[in-house]
Amino acid sequence: MKVVAINGSPRVGGNTASLVNMVFEPLEEAGIECVQMQTAGKVVLGCTACSACYKRADGQCHGRDDFVNVIIEELKEADGIILASPVYFADVSSDMKAVIDRVGYVSRANGSTFARKPGAAIVAVRRAGAIHALDTMSHFFLIGEMMMVGSSYWNIGVGRQPGDVLQDEEGVRTMRRLGENMAWLLGKLKQEGR
Repeated sequence: MKVVAINGSPRVGGNTASLVNMVFEPLEEAGIECVQMQTAGKVVLGCTACSACYKRADGQCHGRDDFVNVIIEELKEADGIILASPVYFADVSSDMKAVIDRVGYVSRANGSTFARKPGAAIVAVRRAGAIHALDTMSHFFLIGEMMMVGSSYWNIGVGRQPGDVLQDEEGVRTMRRLGENMAWLLGKLKQEGR
């Protein structure tokens, strides 16, 4: 089994990556392969609403040829999906918004590609806007007919400088529980042969 996390932070190895790694720990302990794809340093462009993904219906975005098509292919192979973003002006990063729009559009054009896969959103925040960013990513899962995985509290970690989220004790516990819950759900789905 495999979980793929899309990290929409423009910073490699920052707080968003740390939060994803915390969720990965219990998943890996359960024998689940984990892959973190970072948009940092990659070309990630917004949706042009060209509708070519509907016309061709081949599981790719034809309006843009960039890292998002690589993400789409990796997510097709995933059993579970995590979206992770820092908060930018009380919402997700522009890279994450582009991923949501384009991957979501391609999925809908191809019969809800990710339907019934478990999904979870993670937010790194300095102060405010975390719930709005969490909500934005949650729409991807809900509109995509996916099963959202929760934790013991909102899936957020608080910190400003790289590594600060490691000092957020409640955030660390929340991320670990999120990983445990996703591992449990993936195990149940595997038992059911899905």
